[in-house]
Amino acid sequence: MKFEQIKELIELLNNSNIGEFKFETPELNLSIRTKDYFKTKEVMVQSAVAAQPMSYMPAPISHTPENTVVVTENKDQKSGNTNEENTSPQVKLLEVKSPMVGTFYRSSSPDKPAFVKVGDTITADTTVCLIEAMKLFNDVKAEISGKIVKVMVEDASPVEYEQVLFLVEPN
Repeated sequence: MKFEQIKELIELLNNSNIGEFKFETPELNLSIRTKDYFKTKEVMVQSAVAAQPMSYMPAPISHTPENTVVVTENKDQKSGNTNEENTSPQVKLLEVKSPMVGTFYRSSSPDKPAFVKVGDTITADTTVCLIEAMKLFNDVKAEISGKIVKVMVEDASPVEYEQVLFLVEPN
């Protein structure tokens, strides 16, 4: 790989939301970490794995209900009023993660509507997006049920393996 190619790759990665990129060949080991790799998350990831017994055939981590996100909003702190307690409840959200590296698409073509949008109710069999990898378009099923709360990725942008695509409020 030439220096100009590496330089171009770094520029592409800096303009994306990819945190880390690794490329290995017998002649070259390349690892690039962008500014997104070091950003702190605004949500706390809470693991419930210890509370659940191990099964013989565990589901893929990218879609299991054990991956929950706890989001708390404190409107009093946002407005600067610190005399009152935070009374807003915690909402446990499930994550739909990318099963592969590729390009994220919300619809099957630019002129078609998105598979899902914020507020839609989904089931485990609902197709939520497409991910293109090596000129192949792969349907991504939700594998969980609930209501879409937030879309975490912009349409037609690159995604990493296990990157959060959607936040879902369980039924």
